[in-house]
Amino acid sequence: MTRLDTIIRGARVVLRDSIEELDIGITGEKITALSPQLEGDEATEIIEANGLTVMPGAVDIHVHFNEPGHASWEGFKSGSASLAAGGITTYVDMPLNGVPPTIRPDAWDSKMKAADGQSYVDFAFWGGLVPGNRAELAPLTERGAAGFKAFMSEPGGEGEDIFARADDDTLLKGMYEIAKLNRVLALHAEDEAMVAELATRSIAAGRTGPMDYVQSRPAEAEVRAVSRALQYGEQTGCALHFVHISTRKALDLIAEAKLRGQDVTAETCPHYLTLTDEDVVRLGAVAKCAPPLRSQVEQDQLWDALAAGLIDVIASDHSPCPPSMKQSEHFFEIWGGISGAQSTLLLMLEDGHLQRNIALPLLGRVLALQPAQRLGLESKGEIAIGKDADLVLINWEVTTTLNADDLHYTHKQSPYVGRTFSSSIEAVFCRGTQVYSLLTGLSGEPLGRFIRANSSVPVGIEGAEGIS
Repeated sequence: MTRLDTIIRGARVVLRDSIEELDIGITGEKITALSPQLEGDEATEIIEANGLTVMPGAVDIHVHFNEPGHASWEGFKSGSASLAAGGITTYVDMPLNGVPPTIRPDAWDSKMKAADGQSYVDFAFWGGLVPGNRAELAPLTERGAAGFKAFMSEPGGEGEDIFARADDDTLLKGMYEIAKLNRVLALHAEDEAMVAELATRSIAAGRTGPMDYVQSRPAEAEVRAVSRALQYGEQTGCALHFVHISTRKALDLIAEAKLRGQDVTAETCPHYLTLTDEDVVRLGAVAKCAPPLRSQVEQDQLWDALAAGLIDVIASDHSPCPPSMKQSEHFFEIWGGISGAQSTLLLMLEDGHLQRNIALPLLGRVLALQPAQRLGLESKGEIAIGKDADLVLINWEVTTTLNADDLHYTHKQSPYVGRTFSSSIEAVFCRGTQVYSLLTGLSGEPLGRFIRANSSVPVGIEGAEGIS
């Protein structure tokens, strides 16, 4: 029998499709044993976990850490610290907002250098698809790009070297190339013509408040863009991943495409599941994002879709900025992005499992397994023998009230400040090493490493069956 370095004893363990009372045996960086009763030797570390629940470390495939160039917004060290404290043990950083954006091999190399030795948990990178960089996609793939990101609406930003919107020609040609490379294209899907016209009209009429902004980016803009991208994906054979989907109608279009055999997945974010357009008015700039927060009716439909298996991934879309960029009476001019990555898991346990009885195995799949599968992060995403020992210990007896001082972000702003959760994150392990403890905080120096993506793995629609 393999010698065990660590045994986590007596916990309720969330597996792919069930919850079982098991001991977890760890050797080196891997899970090497799962059994109702494991025995170690005199050197084995025993972690008593009776009464705790162990979930797989979450895999957040949508964060913006802004290095190189904008570390003052959020860098790898502060961003990954927040993830470690929040039970996220792997992340995939988006290509925009850094200077330069990750659309060329030299930019990739600069990002790798910036991340070296700075991340508390493991990481991968998206590359970007923008006009004129189709020839760069293969070299980025060779460097380990997990996939590519494109915008169907204007991403914003200033300066010459910014991340640009992909027009239809760029999307089509890029999809053909990405299909050849066996990678995934992640899409921000909002119809630019519609949102630009509505914003222009609103501003011209002097309607520049929070709800005016929300109404300028209606659900139909998302639905139109998703429909067009699905047509291109079917034509080119390119695997698609729609980020931050906010409407049920768009999810239904994606589900229909899956049933036709198309390789496509859908992601939503905690803010669409826990905040509404009324919160944009109540909270102001800290709750501005694109697509915007939707109505309570839309939110309820998203929860129904999650329970029905129509959502493949929940990711944070953590998009920070300095407080000065969140200050303007003109809501259209405020930076659009929500800082929320540290709260993802607790939000889903609270609003999903405890309030709506969403089964923990389903939450484990959308937070960890399916994001890892989608991008070919093969050692990540579930508690199983041979997988990395990425584990989160949940304590249901200790509540958590989020104070600004508890945030590890560079800028301690979040729409969730002040919320009380009915559970707490007791400890977090990344590849068998404890990186966070509720009692002692972050552990030691950053030990995260770059994880190379292998391939695009199709993810089908899974049901919500599981043990609550």
